Amino acid sequence: MIPGRKFWGWGVTKADLSEGQKKDVAGRMEGLFDISGLKLSPPPTLAEIEIAEPDITPPDSLSGICATDRWERAAHTYGKGFPDIVRAYGRDFKIAPDIVALPNNESDVVNLLDWCSREGVAVIPYGGGSSVVAGTEPEVGNGYNGALSIDMRNINKVLEIDRTSRAANIEAGIYGPALEAALKPENLTLRHFPQSFQFSTLGGWIATRSGGHYATMGTHIDEFVENVRMITPSGLIETRRLPASGAGPSPERFLIGSEGAMGIITSAWMRLQDRPVFRENAALLFPDFLSASEAVRAVLQAGLYPSNIRILDAAEAWFNKVHEGNEAVMVLGFESADHELGAWMQRALECCREHGGALPDEGADTSTEGRNTEGIAGAWRDAFINMPYIWEALVAMGMISETYETAVTWERFPEFHETVITEMKKHMAEICGGGFISCRFTYAYPDGPSPYYSITAPSKKGSQLSMGAELKSAISELFIKLGGTITHHHAVGRYHHKWYKQERSELFGEALRAAKGVLDPSGIMNPGVIIDPVR
Repeated sequence: MIPGRKFWGWGVTKADLSEGQKKDVAGRMEGLFDISGLKLSPPPTLAEIEIAEPDITPPDSLSGICATDRWERAAHTYGKGFPDIVRAYGRDFKIAPDIVALPNNESDVVNLLDWCSREGVAVIPYGGGSSVVAGTEPEVGNGYNGALSIDMRNINKVLEIDRTSRAANIEAGIYGPALEAALKPENLTLRHFPQSFQFSTLGGWIATRSGGHYATMGTHIDEFVENVRMITPSGLIETRRLPASGAGPSPERFLIGSEGAMGIITSAWMRLQDRPVFRENAALLFPDFLSASEAVRAVLQAGLYPSNIRILDAAEAWFNKVHEGNEAVMVLGFESADHELGAWMQRALECCREHGGALPDEGADTSTEGRNTEGIAGAWRDAFINMPYIWEALVAMGMISETYETAVTWERFPEFHETVITEMKKHMAEICGGGFISCRFTYAYPDGPSPYYSITAPSKKGSQLSMGAELKSAISELFIKLGGTITHHHAVGRYHHKWYKQERSELFGEALRAAKGVLDPSGIMNPGVIIDPVR
């Protein structure tokens, strides 16, 4: 496990906010909502929490890879979503898994699944535990004799690098930093950097269809997967390693995004890239968010495909201390390992200017060498890294702080966006007495963007969870009603399951259930995720 990793919240303790930063966050909230006396609840300690004795005991043949100590069980209880942090700070660990298994190879995984199938034990696959949709939560109901969390962190090697084809065979339990470190000597990179990069694994990225570094084109991990190995209760599935194939429905695509409901991903061949050496970066201001969104559409439909084209509305920029004015902000960037990018940047800037975009006066906001570390772009980069720690602090002081991401086609976006902002302000006023909502684009496509909405609102003591759930339900219903998706890159998990069922057709749901019946006949794999529990 990563040294200093929290069992109750995001990241590691050494990177947490300082006392001064926490006071600053509290002060900003007090000013924003005209309240006083906000204080952060202290995080839980292992001595304070109650964890029941395990209901199950592994056989002697598996006991050497199974842990039942308090830290492991507590650390595998929750992900990193809003309800998770609230319950963790409330010292509620009653759903902790009975056992945490730490397999060392595929044979261990096979033996664990065989035992769980025989004994009716639910299996919760666990990568880095960064899920914000309860995808790794051992809340499995009463139809099982216990719950086993299978942590893949010991299956963590880069097995082979094919430099000619620019691909690598990588085990699923490897964390992001270790993966990139192993590829660096070959001057290669996966270039997949989700916000959870430091605390998530390759297997988790594939299982949840993670969104990574690129704001355009290869936004999801899907595009980088060349082959997958998955251990299911019925046996091994391994797809062929090919650059492409037209032979029937893609088996890789079936396994990508299966969220542990069919089996456990153990390794994959991944398409790599040469490490970029040419970069062009700029930050622009726009009179309003819709003008900025039209600029994004123009850049994408011109076929320029920047590596980064993220826009923040004025509220998002203010909240994250990126820009204090009333303008929307764009962070724009191109990367290449092969060629200079000036022509691409200049054409993108032309598209932006046609929609009201302007470069700020500060020279630090444009760069042709390396990454931006100053100005608007640098401020956004720092905010993005610190965001989860600030978010945890907000939750610890009793605020409701949530994010909701979706995707919608361009022709629907203006009405979609206006309705979401208007309706969510109404809901926050009714439920919380007020609230703050902001929006940014995380990813974009020629046919539509992925808007990412963030809300912060005060809660009543003892009602933080229920009020948050009410807001979550309201915005989720809005997304579906207005033609958006329930999730663009945060996965389905248990939190989104209700709305995922509305989004997909019932016949497709039946096909998924039939496939699960073949691969997982005892119904032990991650019950309640993607498919309704079968017990």
